[in-house]
Amino acid sequence: MDMSAGTARPVTRYGEAVLHRPCARVESFDAGLAALVEDMFASMYAARGVGLAANQVGAGLRVFVYDCPDDSGENQAGHVVNPVLARSAFARPVTGPEGCLSVPGQQAEVTRAGVATVTGTDVHGSPVTVTGTGLLARCFQHETDHLRGVVYVDLLPEEERTAVLGAAGLPGRVRRSAARRG
Repeated sequence: MDMSAGTARPVTRYGEAVLHRPCARVESFDAGLAALVEDMFASMYAARGVGLAANQVGAGLRVFVYDCPDDSGENQAGHVVNPVLARSAFARPVTGPEGCLSVPGQQAEVTRAGVATVTGTDVHGSPVTVTGTGLLARCFQHETDHLRGVVYVDLLPEEERTAVLGAAGLPGRVRRSAARRG
């Protein structure tokens, strides 16, 4: 996979419907999926992000890309199709700043598991398992939340969420689906 071959797409913003509903399972492992993943990498790099879910470029499919440092500072890059997230029950939860390309320029403190593993496949349907620590663990949890229709600000108390969205110039309320409860 050539991570520099794609075309950057506009990043969807909080309030756009595709961000607030669960994404569909990928069933076709074809050239269209490979092109989407290449475009997602190009979009993530253009926006200077460390992770990006497909719905952030308008595609309601269960896939995300990442290029993010782990706890040791070593960058890990890749993609996961149809990811399933497992949080370590033994790792201490970590509270830290979290931002999102769909809520530009803003951050808030969010508690996440310190270690997270995603399993799924690559664009060819081959099995993938990746474990992340530190920022990479946060990234895996953040991106799989996106695929459930949950944006990190949805995890904040209402008053804080409204303030963060207001500072970003975005709507403070979105009609919630069953995704937030799941």
